[in-house]
Amino acid sequence: MARRETVVLTNMCMVYDGEGNILVQDRLDPEWPGVTFPGGHVEPGESFTKSVIREVWEETGLTIEHPQLCGLKQFWEDDGTRYIVVLYKTNKFSGELRSSSEGKMFWIKRSELERYQLPVGFDQMICLFEDDNLGEQMVYEENGRVIRELL
Repeated sequence: MARRETVVLTNMCMVYDGEGNILVQDRLDPEWPGVTFPGGHVEPGESFTKSVIREVWEETGLTIEHPQLCGLKQFWEDDGTRYIVVLYKTNKFSGELRSSSEGKMFWIKRSELERYQLPVGFDQMICLFEDDNLGEQMVYEENGRVIRELL
């Protein structure tokens, strides 16, 4: 059994303000559309933490500090590539909010999130940002069905 595999590394960050508001992005990507959190790819040689700080800044104009690691999401692409999303959250940020080519950025009440169109599986994935007893969402296929398991 091979001990090496092809992996895509990405990140996502829930930015919140301590008053019940979360920062969301209305994504323009037709492959995973809907309201989600900012994030993106980890560049070769880049740390996970530095990558999420960079991605949040690129997509929002905000500089985040002290992002807390809160989980992982993983799934496999059709070619067998493992896709890993490293999840963070923070309420420490500065700067002026702006949108990017990735999508429109805006603040909403956390209690209103489910009123928006969410990308497939994001409704379950949000648990990883909020429940300290969970650490991973594993998405895989079994008997022709997609399984989204929280661990």
